[in-house]
Amino acid sequence: MNGIGKLKSSSSELDLHIEDYLPSGSSVQQERHGKLRLCDLLDISPSLSEAARAIVDDTFTRCFKSNPPEPWNWNVYLFPLWCCGVVVRYLILFPIRILVLTLGWIIFLSAFIPVHSLLKGNDDLRKKIERCLVEMMCSFFVASWTGVVKYHGPRPSIRPKQVFVANHTSMIDFIILEQMTAFAVIMQKHPGWVGLLQSTILESVGCIWFNRTEAKDREVVARKLRDHVLGANNNPLLIFPEGTCVNNHYSVMFKKGAFELGCTICPVAIKYNKIFVDAFWNSRKQSFTTHLLQLMTSWAVVCDVWYLEPQNLKPGETPIEFAERVRDIISHRAGLKKVPWDGYLKYSRPSPKHREGKQQIFAESVLRRFEEK
Repeated sequence: MNGIGKLKSSSSELDLHIEDYLPSGSSVQQERHGKLRLCDLLDISPSLSEAARAIVDDTFTRCFKSNPPEPWNWNVYLFPLWCCGVVVRYLILFPIRILVLTLGWIIFLSAFIPVHSLLKGNDDLRKKIERCLVEMMCSFFVASWTGVVKYHGPRPSIRPKQVFVANHTSMIDFIILEQMTAFAVIMQKHPGWVGLLQSTILESVGCIWFNRTEAKDREVVARKLRDHVLGANNNPLLIFPEGTCVNNHYSVMFKKGAFELGCTICPVAIKYNKIFVDAFWNSRKQSFTTHLLQLMTSWAVVCDVWYLEPQNLKPGETPIEFAERVRDIISHRAGLKKVPWDGYLKYSRPSPKHREGKQQIFAESVLRRFEEK
């Protein structure tokens, strides 16, 4: 009986009269064809239907989720093997990898500091040596994860009016690509020791930094991009047009800035094998130092890199259409699912213009229902 009483109470709460919430004398209150109930309004609301679909199939949140592997150490036979693996990874491999990375920094700094200080009068030679040193240091980083990277396609070369674009899973994307070719990358400015490396060592290869929260930075970066691509001796330019790290299952919208430069676009597809470790960096939940430690205590980082066929803007094609076409190519090669989301929504709320548009659609549906009644 209590359950039936609760059900009747809930039903009566839903059968509220919309007329009670409308101004007195409105045309809806004067209708005599029947009473408009709240349940009627909910039934015809496309906005609520869209919200329900978003809850059931939330592809935006899925883009930035790290999917933990299925546990396999679930019985008495496998658990000892798992314990042995933990001992090997943390007590044997990890110290060796720390030693490798430390040795790499010693070699790199002992060569980079003199070259950077003593060859300021000979820029061409200095840049060439610094480029080789940065590639070497990135190779030490990859070795510290026992990186198994397979490159497909021709190695990038230095040419004017050429931009490389790639999907983005972690900051290690840059390191993996940089060990092959010293790119000048466009990247978010980071705090801590990563920011120190950005403002000192990586400046030497022509990298460009920005802060996504500063509107003025966009104009400055756009000008630097145009100047860089016109230089014949500048390092190849690398851009991650998604603007944020995505979990290597999905591909979010590409920003159109790289596709407005009038340059040849060279797509690069990166796909990680998660058999040993998930390379996705969720910057909102862990620092880059923690992310590196996670990689260094895993068995290995395994990935494939494809340098794909260069693309040019077709006649009558807009930069946005060009960006989508390149995204199709990368997503197909890397096996990524395309979703129509702006990755910057990860850091900010939807714009007032977007919210007002949704409110307008909802208001129009309500008015149409009132007119029907």
